[in-house]
Amino acid sequence: MENIKQIQDALLNWWDADHADLPWRQSKDPYAIWVSEIMLQQTQIATVIPYFERWLARFPTVQALAAAPLDDVLKQWEGLGYYSRARNLHAAAQAVVRDWNGRLPQTAADLMTLKGIGRYTAGAIASIAFNEPAPVLDGNVIRVLSRLTDLPDDVTQTSTKNDLWQLAEQLVPNGRPGDFNQALMELGQQICLPAKPMCLLCPLSAHCLARQRGTQLERPVRPPRQRTPHYDVVAGIIWAQDAMIGDPNSKFLIAQRPFDGLLGGLWEFPGGKQEVGETLPQALVREIEEELAIQIEVGAFVTKIKHAYTHFRITLHAFHARHLSGSPQHLGVADHAWVTLADLLNYAFAVTDQKIIAALQDTAV
Repeated sequence: MENIKQIQDALLNWWDADHADLPWRQSKDPYAIWVSEIMLQQTQIATVIPYFERWLARFPTVQALAAAPLDDVLKQWEGLGYYSRARNLHAAAQAVVRDWNGRLPQTAADLMTLKGIGRYTAGAIASIAFNEPAPVLDGNVIRVLSRLTDLPDDVTQTSTKNDLWQLAEQLVPNGRPGDFNQALMELGQQICLPAKPMCLLCPLSAHCLARQRGTQLERPVRPPRQRTPHYDVVAGIIWAQDAMIGDPNSKFLIAQRPFDGLLGGLWEFPGGKQEVGETLPQALVREIEEELAIQIEVGAFVTKIKHAYTHFRITLHAFHARHLSGSPQHLGVADHAWVTLADLLNYAFAVTDQKIIAALQDTAV
């Protein structure tokens, strides 16, 4: 691009005039900047702010995070979603303490050796915390650059992404790279919006080819979305043999999900997907036997919960159940526990299971 200096100046002037005052921008602590960048992955800023503040109150340093049990880390992350981010953050903190003398690496290349830090996150941390002129490329930046250059190519293709990385690298200045990268991201968040770009307010409108050609809404180019699959899933509140169902002082079974899968390490009311030809109770009986090697009797329906993940949707059907026989074995789970309703505060659950807990609390006798 021939107008790189003008783009840099225009964007930094816009940033200086009125950028968002966010908690992580008030800190120069590389650890705090790292935590914010991990939390902001695929999550809205307004959602992140209270989590970020609570996180730093609970784990104020990388040493504090590294020393904490994973269960405590997941509990602090509870409700924020994409839980592999929390597991990776914990593992990376332990690596920083063990391998880097408790200090976060200062280059994008070294940051990428840590678990959970890819090229975008490494560039963000290195530029903001350590003033390295490293590029960033997230969804917002892809949109800005695609419109700026009126890019006609599919941005989901590897070759196109490589071209965009090269452009981002050309644009990031040697001076104030962190401010420039944050300005580029904020431009995509606040001005260069997907459906209604506010071109009249954009500091780069004079340089934007899509604006000049009227193709803003056609950029970036992506393939048509495929239909999202849906699954019916069952979960059981499995009461002990001598328990009174619904009694808040009686015990029921919860299980910990395997650490290497979806929602790994979180606790849940055990169950799984309904298969073709099964009723929901039949699916629950089969899943519990496959995961825990125990036999149950399915009782009353509790609640139905609809939830969308990144690549699929579910309808979760929760039932009361009674433990009939067998000792729980860890065939498809990492751990199990017999708990009362009050005990659940000590365990980290995904949002779907939190809704089951709310239903149990509402109907407790």
